[in-house]
Amino acid sequence: MKTAVHFGAGNIGRGFIGFLLSKAGYRVVFVDINPHLIEALNEKGFYRVVEKGDDVKTFRVDGVSGILAQDEEKVAEKVAEAQIVTTAVGPSVLSSIAPLIAAGISRRLQHSMEPLNVIACENMVGASTHLKEKVLEHLSPSEREKTKNTVGFPNAAVDRIIPPQEGTDLLEVAVEPYFEWVVDAGGFAGGVPQIPGMKAVENLQAYVERKIYTLNTGHAVAAYLGYEKGLITIREALQDAEVLGVVEGAMNESGVYLRARFCFDEDEHRAYIKRTLKRFLNPALEDPVVRVGRNPLRKLGPNDRLVFPALKALELGLKPVNLARGIASALRFDYDRDDEAQKLQQMIKEEGIDEVLKKVCGIPENNPLRQIIKKYFSN
Repeated sequence: MKTAVHFGAGNIGRGFIGFLLSKAGYRVVFVDINPHLIEALNEKGFYRVVEKGDDVKTFRVDGVSGILAQDEEKVAEKVAEAQIVTTAVGPSVLSSIAPLIAAGISRRLQHSMEPLNVIACENMVGASTHLKEKVLEHLSPSEREKTKNTVGFPNAAVDRIIPPQEGTDLLEVAVEPYFEWVVDAGGFAGGVPQIPGMKAVENLQAYVERKIYTLNTGHAVAAYLGYEKGLITIREALQDAEVLGVVEGAMNESGVYLRARFCFDEDEHRAYIKRTLKRFLNPALEDPVVRVGRNPLRKLGPNDRLVFPALKALELGLKPVNLARGIASALRFDYDRDDEAQKLQQMIKEEGIDEVLKKVCGIPENNPLRQIIKKYFSN
């Protein structure tokens, strides 16, 4: 039986990537730092995925097991045996798992030249390329040479909303029915594996940016405006007419850039935005605004979901007032259980908003976006 090693046994790992790999006939081995999850996976050998939409559907995922990430020898052994390696650990963790993947590749190269593909399924542009760079740092020059034709790192775009988990079963995971897993067809070694639900495309960047600068943009704006209004969930936030208007406006502003850059059909992109808003309003997806808004320093970065499309819209002659309002609300996000939120507020207090717009957001001093943001920030 084919083996897939998946780093990250969290809800995305089990409810999305691991689920599709299992359906494609892979025996899925999860790697995680959580001993309770790993113990449960090994004890039961299966888990359930519950799709919550207009109807509720339950699927059983069999033939799964787990390894603690701390057991480096065993992880390397499984990576060496695998046909595919995937991740859903968060962009900041990729550098931490790179040595484990490298150790497995090193071991593999000693006895096999069979192709291996490593796909980072993260909310990050070029995540697999980033992971590849980190993995290569831990390989010898001769090993790096051998990986050129035997190890692929195709970039991917992933999209599935995971609602808060309410059940008592540690392994059971609830998901929305909609998902999208798009992978760069040209990045594979040895051909594209047949995984129903995974779509290999030639123009991956279009899908990556459409998702990040539409879904992630709208999600973030809803979270930060909803938080300011004292609303609890994304669904509640979007039931507020003012918030809904700003969110839809921000997605339309980013859409100006996306349509110009990738030639998306205007009607098709408008339908994509409406479908995304409908997903946010799914009663089963009661996602807390504080969860969606967490890590504001990263989300306010110059290439991330808020600042990048705002700068691009300005370049195209559009005044991105809704994106600017979302950025201003993100700058005020002061949730006391979020370390980044607290660090951001400390920076604003000690260094001032102009310095934060420069250091965190990367917005040039003479760029008019600064004044639009500051107008909303001071109100």
